Amino acid sequence: MQDESRAGALPAAEPAEVAGLERRGPAVAGGAASVRCQGLTRRFGDLTAVDGLTLEVREGELFALLGPNGAGKSTTVHMLTTVLRPTGGTAHVAGFDVLRQPREVRAQIGVVFQEPALDERLTARENLEVHAHLQGIRRAWVRETVDRALAWAELAARAGQTVRAFSGGMRRRLELARALMHGPRVLVLDEPTLGLDPQARRRLWEQVETLRRDGLTALVTTHYLPEAEACDRVAIVDRGRLLELGTPAELKRRVLGREGATLEEVFLALTGAPLRDEEAGPREQILSFHRKGGELTR
Repeated sequence: MQDESRAGALPAAEPAEVAGLERRGPAVAGGAASVRCQGLTRRFGDLTAVDGLTLEVREGELFALLGPNGAGKSTTVHMLTTVLRPTGGTAHVAGFDVLRQPREVRAQIGVVFQEPALDERLTARENLEVHAHLQGIRRAWVRETVDRALAWAELAARAGQTVRAFSGGMRRRLELARALMHGPRVLVLDEPTLGLDPQARRRLWEQVETLRRDGLTALVTTHYLPEAEACDRVAIVDRGRLLELGTPAELKRRVLGREGATLEEVFLALTGAPLRDEEAGPREQILSFHRKGGELTR
């Protein structure tokens, strides 16, 4: 049995194991909410991208933020992952305040952002090694941790290839494995299948399903209806506001009075417009707001 006391490493004896990549850190107190937002707000000048969002993601839950491009989903993710500071309200992740305890929050989350975050000049192994060092995994354990991550992503045979040569699906699998290396309590996936072909999308979602079965909390943003249908609960958002929240079946009963409906019909009933389920390019995904010295939001 390997030594459990090494700081920053993935403890091999940790009982909670996710697909070969173990989780670290204490469970959320009382097993209540892994993510809690109360009145969470983000403004960019006169534009309110997220408007008083209040919701909870339960421990071990696969939770979807469903909405069209420009609904404020990515801005919400950026606040929960400490990339953006909220303008108002509060947010806690794994029991830690995103404003007052950002370092603790980052230690407990794994993130796959919508924007590519791999260095194309490096090999798959080198990308993971860099991340391992940034996460504080001890040098003696880096090789083992990287090997396990590559095996989990089914990329061990391509470990020495540069990421530039990888397909979109391979890159996403590598990003997902990288997000899990340090054993997070909460996994955040921002439009993880955007731009992938159907086969790669299905394979990535199978991996997410495996993580859910193993008890990892996952927050997924999406505008793809089949992905939202597969989640435990769904929060429907539009123009920065929460419209409805519940299981897919609850949403159909509550909004339309029947379970045989679709989430598309639910969204139409709530907003009067169909969910824009099209692939959007980078220009269309960016909400058109950019002040001098300001920030972009999606």
